[in-house]
Amino acid sequence: MITTRGRYALRVLIDLAQQNSGKYIPMKEIAARQGISQKYLEQIMPVLIKNKIVEGVSGKGGGYRLSRAPEEYNIGEILMLTEGSLAPVACLECGAEKCSRSDDCKTLPMWKKYSELTSDFFSKINIADLLNSESNEKFK
Repeated sequence: MITTRGRYALRVLIDLAQQNSGKYIPMKEIAARQGISQKYLEQIMPVLIKNKIVEGVSGKGGGYRLSRAPEEYNIGEILMLTEGSLAPVACLECGAEKCSRSDDCKTLPMWKKYSELTSDFFSKINIADLLNSESNEKFK
């Protein structure tokens, strides 16, 4: 399941893409437009900055802006950074120990396929796609 952390990170990136003037956008403006508390954004933004997803500047005239073009932001990448994993079951988590039942597990192939489909789906979408109303039609 995608948590609010992943969903809000995507909303922030979309907001920054919509305001893409090259100027830094204050966090309070993003929070107000997106209806997200500043405290929550204070937890998300460091992850995005650390991974060079956004650039941040403190102080007067500071704020955030995209570090690259909207079409260069892969949704799968963003969700992996903010969620840690999109694995549908614990045994498919990165670094998980092999489950003692995996050799006989009748559901494991299904979970693996589901994980592949999810990963493939998100890897083919970028922020620019989400901004484009024509691209949004293909999700309906």
